[in-house]
Amino acid sequence: MSRFHVSITPEPDSRTAKATRNSQSSLPYSANSGTHLSMSSSHNKYSVLLPTYNERDNLPIIIWLLAKTFKEHKLDYEVIIIDDNSPDGTLEVAKQLQQVYGEERIVLRPRAGKLGLGTAYIHGIQNATGNFVIIMDADMSHHPKAIPDFIRVQKERDYDIVTGTRYAGNGGVYGWDLRRKLTSRGANFIADLLLSPGVSDLTGSFRLYKKDVLHQIINATVSKGYVFQMEMMVRAKQFNFSVAEVPITFVDRVFGESKLGANEIVGYLKGLWTLFTSV
Repeated sequence: MSRFHVSITPEPDSRTAKATRNSQSSLPYSANSGTHLSMSSSHNKYSVLLPTYNERDNLPIIIWLLAKTFKEHKLDYEVIIIDDNSPDGTLEVAKQLQQVYGEERIVLRPRAGKLGLGTAYIHGIQNATGNFVIIMDADMSHHPKAIPDFIRVQKERDYDIVTGTRYAGNGGVYGWDLRRKLTSRGANFIADLLLSPGVSDLTGSFRLYKKDVLHQIINATVSKGYVFQMEMMVRAKQFNFSVAEVPITFVDRVFGESKLGANEIVGYLKGLWTLFTSV
């Protein structure tokens, strides 16, 4: 029997946190391979991978929010910034942040140019010292306040992956126009229809992985660009990894411009068809 399943866990607030914790005791259990790292270990470290390109205005804020979140919850962490030679000086800002927070917390792994999201993750995971890896956007679309919820849910059933969802529970999107919302919904609908990945938000990019699980999935993933995130969930199902979903609020970037354009949409559709015919 396949181990792959998805549990959706509501994002708790101060009034419902206790009820949420109690209700989670009935979540289905999914056994994990003995080769996977376990949350029962005495110490866990979380490596946050932040690929950046022209994020000089957003980077100081997201780093401050990350540091605040990890400190408040007494979690060991590092943030690995993978900058692809941003012309706006993002790397220089990152160097200043490293001086403020320390080299053990802010790790800089710049690259010579825009080499793609997938290779950025590979580059980052090669330098990660944590046993868990968090991937998220650097533009503040993903708020670090959700990270403790990801970790709490992961501990409940020793999940291999916890992914944020905009399209289940009380998740949502703010700041998008109708065209952008329809594009995202349509992309997820078509992917779900063709691939049946078992998750409600296939194109999301806010996730918590066991490090060895992420390494295995990335090594098997061949897509580039926005299709990369989608294929990672398809591979997770292929390898029978257990996945839980946590509803998140996605907020459109405040500074900078979206990197989603017509070329990315066409590339997504081509990649979707490739996965449909090959996986």
